[in-house]
Amino acid sequence: MYPEEIVIPMKEELTENGFSELLTAEAVETTLAEKGTTLVMINSVCGCSAGTARPGVLMAVHNAAKKPDNITTSFAGFDVEAVNKVREHLMPYPPSSPAIALFKDGKLVHYIERHNIEGRSAQMIAENLIGAFEQHCN
Repeated sequence: MYPEEIVIPMKEELTENGFSELLTAEAVETTLAEKGTTLVMINSVCGCSAGTARPGVLMAVHNAAKKPDNITTSFAGFDVEAVNKVREHLMPYPPSSPAIALFKDGKLVHYIERHNIEGRSAQMIAENLIGAFEQHCN
């Protein structure tokens, strides 16, 4: 597990902007069982990818006309139980962090893996997500 002093500021970048944390497998199951749309940001210490993923997801949530009903986050290598449970819902995709998933009525409808984040700007990630929100959110 990563040290708290490294993880907490990266968590707060999202939680201070309205993201709720998924910390247990039970919280993941309860949240994904809800009707509507749920965005899950699998946060990471990876400097280059997470450094654009977090601002990108925040930009999308703040600027989209249509938004997910729930915006959530879990931290890879720290919130291990929760991330493992989220990853069960992401099958057949391999584990990836950072990663951003959009679920509708508990089903995965849009997914951005790390290799789709690497080398892309926060703006590009935001535009990708806003398109998914337009398609799947009310």
